[in-house]
Amino acid sequence: MDNLTHSLAGWALGQTGLKTKSRKGLAALILGANMPDVDVFFGRLPWDPLAIHRGFTHSFIGGAVVMPPVLAGLLWLLDRWQVSRGKAFKSGLPMRFGWLVGLAYVGAVSHPSLDLLTTYSVQLLSPFSNDWFHADGLFIIDLWLWLLLGGAIVWSKRLERRGGNWRRPAQAAVGIALAYIAANLFISWRAHAAVHDWAGNRRAESVFASPPPFYSWRRELVWREGDCYRRSAYVPFIGMAPVSACEPTNLDDPSVRAAIAQSPGLRKFLKWSILPQAEVERSRCSVKVTIGDARYGRGANSRLGREAVLRTC
Repeated sequence: MDNLTHSLAGWALGQTGLKTKSRKGLAALILGANMPDVDVFFGRLPWDPLAIHRGFTHSFIGGAVVMPPVLAGLLWLLDRWQVSRGKAFKSGLPMRFGWLVGLAYVGAVSHPSLDLLTTYSVQLLSPFSNDWFHADGLFIIDLWLWLLLGGAIVWSKRLERRGGNWRRPAQAAVGIALAYIAANLFISWRAHAAVHDWAGNRRAESVFASPPPFYSWRRELVWREGDCYRRSAYVPFIGMAPVSACEPTNLDDPSVRAAIAQSPGLRKFLKWSILPQAEVERSRCSVKVTIGDARYGRGANSRLGREAVLRTC
């Protein structure tokens, strides 16, 4: 998910009443909800993080065990420094380090839990396994969650200033968000089942059912069948659309193999890509190899991808 959604999730959890457990509690929730994305700062170029993004920092070990106590410790040190300078805290809350650690855990766990719902996938078992996990429940930017959580936070803050029951709007929003996610997971489960029903005895592997940005009840389907990919779509109460012809992966092309061997960028991309698909464009003295991911478009038309040029004369 995008970082706005992660921040809104941490903030909404705080407005349910969790932020009253300790001074710096809201900061622990919001920062914890974004903390696993620290891996995007690794690497020298914008695309380099794809080789490790949503890996160790998003796993059960890195994201949910190692990082929260570090965040809580940094917030505690900040609080001690502020106290030493005589800072007055508007919240009037005491510092409870145990609760601070707990809230950092809540925020941190929310991050891979939300990312797991997208087709970008998460390496939950890193560093012990490089396997990718995905639930296909949400698009990476979900407008409906923005409106739901953002609206509840604004409402809750207004009630808080007026002395009303400010916890209720956020509690309701979190409950509705969970029901919304559950409904989308059910739709994706039915979409996956439709693919396997269509495939019959053929092997349909690595099935992805991606919700589009606005129409969250629809699914764009892509899956691997041998050395090619197939595509379709799914809509509840209507069913599965006609299936496309096989789109070859082209990964066995000698030019593609040579480009991968010579290009560190392609190798890094392939560490991240789950459904790699290559296209080869030959000219007089060069061969351009483009590798994209079939989840996000076909070959060179993929929204995400890398290319390399081989000189032939």
